Amino acid sequence: MSSAALAPAAPQISDHIDDDASQRVPFRSMLRHVGAVTRRYLILIKNDPEQLMDVVLMPIIFLLLFGYVFGGAISGSTHAYLQFVVPGMLVMTSIMAGSTTGVGINTDLNNGVMDRFRSLPIARSAVLVGRLLSDQCRLLLGAAITVAFASLLGFRFQTNAGAALLAVLLVMAFSFALGWVFMIVGIRGKNPQAVQGLSVLVTMPLQFGSSMFVQADTMPGWLQAFVEVNPMTHVINACRGLMTGGAYAHDLWISLAWIAGIIVVAAPVAVRMYRKKI
Repeated sequence: MSSAALAPAAPQISDHIDDDASQRVPFRSMLRHVGAVTRRYLILIKNDPEQLMDVVLMPIIFLLLFGYVFGGAISGSTHAYLQFVVPGMLVMTSIMAGSTTGVGINTDLNNGVMDRFRSLPIARSAVLVGRLLSDQCRLLLGAAITVAFASLLGFRFQTNAGAALLAVLLVMAFSFALGWVFMIVGIRGKNPQAVQGLSVLVTMPLQFGSSMFVQADTMPGWLQAFVEVNPMTHVINACRGLMTGGAYAHDLWISLAWIAGIIVVAAPVAVRMYRKKI
């Protein structure tokens, strides 16, 4: 990492903290540290816009492929299928943002950036949270572009602005929770390629074994049982109800329970592994 890359963050990190006692960092100082690290990662994205390709271009490509190749066969028309698949595309974008978190942490661990952070008087968990928040910004940009492009193709919100905003917030919360899981994978992985491969291996069955692309009742019975317990199914169904109408309360509450459970379990594990790693 170049010294220029660290330059924006260093002046804001001024509190003296013992490296092995980050848990005793005052809350306000912790927030400043998180803000500084988040700003650093956002500056890196600004200097290297290619980092946005996964959350910007991939959803557009998938919308075109699934809408125009499978739309007629699945829903009878591309327009009808867009109303069904766009909420699932938003959740897919959240998965892409989460997997990038794991790859990014692994890259930083292997190229010495984390050693540089260790030498700074900041809370260690601030590095992980800052990384997650910067990826949430990437996701928000990707979600906005996905919805805008889908609108050009014919997608229309059938609810109200509040419900649509709640759907986006739910997707971001789900991505934040998944980010902790991918962070564990990133810390444990030997190299970025291994992390990327493992992330795809884990997320691919979860994506296609959900209601992301087709209705669950068209699947075999054994697969429907998996779909019902898949947290992505509930997040997608809740977003679908919030964006295009229909019941969503049941799936929304289950989604929030999954998000809280994932964070409660994965976040402490990720922080502990990170402290041992550096």
